[in-house]
Amino acid sequence: MTDNTTLDLGPQTRVIARLAQGVREEHMTGPTPCPDYTVQGLLGHVLGLTVAFRDAARKDLGGSTDTAPDPAAVPELGPGWREELSKVLDELAESWRDPAAWTGMTRAGGIDLPGDVAAAVATDELVIHGWDLARATGQDYDPDPAALRMCHDFLFAAADDPSRGGGIFGPVVPVPSGADLLDRAVGLSGRKPDWRPEH
Repeated sequence: MTDNTTLDLGPQTRVIARLAQGVREEHMTGPTPCPDYTVQGLLGHVLGLTVAFRDAARKDLGGSTDTAPDPAAVPELGPGWREELSKVLDELAESWRDPAAWTGMTRAGGIDLPGDVAAAVATDELVIHGWDLARATGQDYDPDPAALRMCHDFLFAAADDPSRGGGIFGPVVPVPSGADLLDRAVGLSGRKPDWRPEH
């Protein structure tokens, strides 16, 4: 990140919470654009990353911030998972409203990084995984415009990183020159914007 601009993550966390309310039981075992995750696994991953980036904002470093993402070890979803996810999403947004969260160093996924970079990663996760969840469950998706812009700019900056090609960033998927910002961000994340569950 190159400026001191902060972003209210609340509008995007509310989008995720609404999508979670639209998930039905028959969706849980279905595929998502993340090949490592079913819908249930994706929801567990989102729950885990929300806790991790909440704690990263608070500089409350420990188990949640020290653990790298592992598709084989996503948190279990209990019977009240929607309420739990909504609660931690609210806590995440509130934690990043503190300007101190965007300064200094913190940790997420076992990696030490500046606070503003952690915020950009959290925003990317919320925007792209929101798209994943919406696409996998057949819901409309209208991400927060400011969060989408930050997500796109973060992914665009990472696109020239020679270490790309695996991990959380797959190879960039080209999109038409007239594609909208969401499709461009999705392509930069290594996903096909026209993905559907039958793909």
